[in-house]
Amino acid sequence: MQILTVQVSSVNRKTLDLTVKLPRDWDALEPLVGELVRKTAVRGKVHVDVEVTGAPGTSEVDWDEAAATVLFKRLSAFAASRGVAFTPTPELLLTLLNSQRKGATIVDVDAVRPVLGAALEEALKAFAAMRAQEGAALLTDFTGRLETLGRLVTAVAERAPLVVAGYREALLKRLREAGLSLDVADERVLKEIALFADRSDITEELTRLRSHLAQFSALLASGAEAGRKSEFILQEIGREVHTIGSKANDLEISKNVIELKNELERIREQVANVE
Repeated sequence: MQILTVQVSSVNRKTLDLTVKLPRDWDALEPLVGELVRKTAVRGKVHVDVEVTGAPGTSEVDWDEAAATVLFKRLSAFAASRGVAFTPTPELLLTLLNSQRKGATIVDVDAVRPVLGAALEEALKAFAAMRAQEGAALLTDFTGRLETLGRLVTAVAERAPLVVAGYREALLKRLREAGLSLDVADERVLKEIALFADRSDITEELTRLRSHLAQFSALLASGAEAGRKSEFILQEIGREVHTIGSKANDLEISKNVIELKNELERIREQVANVE
């Protein structure tokens, strides 16, 4: 009695990369395996391993001792012809014997096709269930990280109106320390403050950033294919965060921007696991 075993495993990959290991003479079944796998997985490096073994509990190993003996003698003669001392170890003997192991007569391709198809479908169901569990865990993780991003964005938005006022006070202080008695209503002071306010204004960036976060949250909640779309949205979020960091000119906002970038990097790493 022969036992057919099918194992399906995968690691992260942006596209589907399928590898199949089949018993000798079953290469014609590879298209069937590919067709069934593609119904379940759309990305990831997926490996399908198909093995045929004897009945459980069978421990007897059937070696072709005559062939192994011939191989042993040839190896000994080869060593002697090269002037090398031939002292075979138990490990070498086992390797020689295993290389001459008698294989069981394998089932015909056409006969095994429906059996393999059914076994692979069962394996893929278990595979899909496992990935669904992982997806639920990822969704929980994403939700928590999105809430963190939201809090950080709110902190930046609350701090932003205070930046110009802080710059004005710092500017007047530097002027006083330099011995310049310019009034806050002086045209030159007002112009400098106005230029700073224009350069550091992050209102548009915050608006777009909130919009991107809402899109990302909606995408996750939709249950649709999220891999590529989420990568694009994260790219847009990263762009807005970078712009805010370069324009804000404020220590507190810079601290929040660093935290935003850290959370985004963690989310990008997790997105690699999402289909």
